[in-house]
Amino acid sequence: MKNIKYIIGVFLSFLILFNSCQEEEPSFGALTAPTDIDIQVMYADGDDFVAQGPGDGTGVVNFIASANNAISYQFVYNGSASSAPAGKQSYSFAVLGLQTYAVTVVAFGRGGISSSKTIEVEVLSTYSAPPDLLTMLTSNTTRTWRIAAEVPRHFGLGPVGGSIPVEWYPGPGNSDVNYKAGTGMYDDRYTFNINGTFTHDTGADGFVFGREVLIEELAGPGGIKDGADYFNYPYASYSALWSLSAPGGVETLSLTGTSFMGYYTGGNHKYRIFSRSANEMVLSTADGNNGFEWWFTLIPE
Repeated sequence: MKNIKYIIGVFLSFLILFNSCQEEEPSFGALTAPTDIDIQVMYADGDDFVAQGPGDGTGVVNFIASANNAISYQFVYNGSASSAPAGKQSYSFAVLGLQTYAVTVVAFGRGGISSSKTIEVEVLSTYSAPPDLLTMLTSNTTRTWRIAAEVPRHFGLGPVGGSIPVEWYPGPGNSDVNYKAGTGMYDDRYTFNINGTFTHDTGADGFVFGREVLIEELAGPGGIKDGADYFNYPYASYSALWSLSAPGGVETLSLTGTSFMGYYTGGNHKYRIFSRSANEMVLSTADGNNGFEWWFTLIPE
């Protein structure tokens, strides 16, 4: 009898434990695929964007996606997928003349369930990048760049649209060699291939560096907060696309998706080429808050 009571007691304890474990399992709710994907297309037209194509010849087109039951988005063009959590993506189509391009939007719902929609856009591109710019960027095949940590004033900020590199911080006259060591920035490598593909190798540490709130667009596990920065933010290496344009005569380097160089600032992922030589380029970009212009000096690996 004692053995029977013992067995019954063990069985009841197992049932209680099993039910407790079941109750602790997370609930995702109904796994409903996103529906009614809508893609708004806006073509560059001088300093503005319009809904009618084919654009002003720069080849720049903005896409805005929305869908019912969607929590995130991805754009796919030319075999390259770019994460776009907010459903916004900009492409610079560089093939000369009037061309038709297919762009696919993938909308993700709870549990990763997805739906997709493909549209075609007709875009005019009249910009042909100077040969010396292509040679500088890609060596006419492939070239890898890095932040020039050993160069004074290689990274910093100033007013949006400013024309003085790192005007505000760390400021003219300051020698800031290696001053962001330990943030995850300096071991990153950026490779530009002549076929328009781009690779960001986040280095042996697997960390990147970026601005608070904005860096959350990368959807990583988070890093170490230091003031308005996040450093040592874990992020895997990835590939994307690059393109060149010259809106208003200003040479501009564009990256797709959430691709970036040096310090994640969000925004439109377009870098103004402020100055360049055969072995150095100084870039700037406005952040997603339109609060600062961020400056970067890069040199070849």
